[in-house]
Amino acid sequence: MSQISVADILELPVQERIQLVEVIWESIAAVPHALEVSPELKTELEARLVDFERNPEAGYSWDQVKAHLKNGSWRTA
Repeated sequence: MSQISVADILELPVQERIQLVEVIWESIAAVPHALEVSPELKTELEARLVDFERNPEAGYSWDQVKAHLKNGSWRTA
């Protein structure tokens, strides 16, 4: 297997770097069981799921999220 350095990657055109990221991400997503979740994160995710199941209407719809992102109203800086 040939190796490529970070410097080599940074010399690639942006579109090729995006394609590389997509290939890497897909390879990670193919083995989700290989990712360990810390006990703290697992506890937090379980608590959030309980909150959601208790009140699924709380929070924002996908349309609301997109609108906030498009108009920049959630930016903190």
